[in-house]
Amino acid sequence: EEPGTSFSLFDGDIEGINIAFEQNSRITQEWFFGDQEQKSIVTISLRPDRHFTKIELHHTNIPDEAFDDMVHGWDTSYFGGLKDFFEK
Repeated sequence: EEPGTSFSLFDGDIEGINIAFEQNSRITQEWFFGDQEQKSIVTISLRPDRHFTKIELHHTNIPDEAFDDMVHGWDTSYFGGLKDFFEK
């Protein structure tokens, strides 16, 4: 993908714009939550750690009413899916 392109996840439940890509190290996206004034920014950073790769997630300005669902979604749908994929 290119910066400025839009994306949609989970049948349109999550939509946003790709802000920046740093090859092999970082993805930055803006996620949309209705009419929220503050931008919700998602940054996923990848860092080598000996024989592994560490993933760091930073997600700002999550609306209070969506917070628990976001935490659950990151844990189960996103990182849980990655874990399942790499353990096969």
